[in-house]
Amino acid sequence: MKEYLDLVNLVINEGVRKQSRTGIDTISYFAAFYKVDLSKGFPLLTTKKIEWKSLLYEVLWYLSGDDHIRNLRKHTKIWDAWADEDGNLDTAYGYYWRKFPSAERSENGEWRVREVDQIQYIVNELKTKPYSRRLVVTAWEPGNAIKSKLPPCHYSFAFNVSDGKLNCHLTQRSGDIALGIPFNLAAYSMLTQIIAQEAGLELGFFAHTIIDAHIYVADKGSPMEKYDHLKGLKEQLKRKPLPLPKLIIARKPINDLTFEDFELVDYQFYDKIRFEVAV
Repeated sequence: MKEYLDLVNLVINEGVRKQSRTGIDTISYFAAFYKVDLSKGFPLLTTKKIEWKSLLYEVLWYLSGDDHIRNLRKHTKIWDAWADEDGNLDTAYGYYWRKFPSAERSENGEWRVREVDQIQYIVNELKTKPYSRRLVVTAWEPGNAIKSKLPPCHYSFAFNVSDGKLNCHLTQRSGDIALGIPFNLAAYSMLTQIIAQEAGLELGFFAHTIIDAHIYVADKGSPMEKYDHLKGLKEQLKRKPLPLPKLIIARKPINDLTFEDFELVDYQFYDKIRFEVAV
């Protein structure tokens, strides 16, 4: 995808080197932005192989609303580094998507907490008031974020309908260009397609703002050299993007979707490039 390669170039050429929480330096760019036209194909990177099954299981885990990874880790270890031994996760995105704890005052003045299914709210609104400008989902709960081992990176997204097409804009506080962003791009594009289909809308654009867009770097010969992502990204810049695949989703209610209801058609890709995760 040209949009992704342009993002890589932007961070490399205009970013600044700085220290990070992980102890590994980054090249960081403030407020990177790109958008892709989802009608042109499913935006799964072709300049390297993306683990499609892991991606799909992760999205279905989000939609389940689970606050643990006990089921997810049967299929992918993507969240193991941030969960406890029992699989519990401080910040489980899907839990906040489907069961966000909202405080409200009762008639007698006492505070109580109710769970809000933000995804179902979006679907209902799109079916009845598709041009609403209030179609926002958040995974950022301040009390949780203060104590979480890894507060949400992709913390808020909003939908917008234009000319019968569903658009999605994701805001991300921190984005690992080599590892995280390809998954975020594909995951939220998939979510947009799922919701568009449920609401009877066509696909529009996926737009993405990354507040701290960064690439992990390490000097050659240093103890951290294995975490350097520049070499792999520069290899991708040499590769010409291939035609995008097509994603076909069974026409079923969101809560009934399973792994078998998704079909990725004509996915072409270059060899896989390995990047080490900076935890």
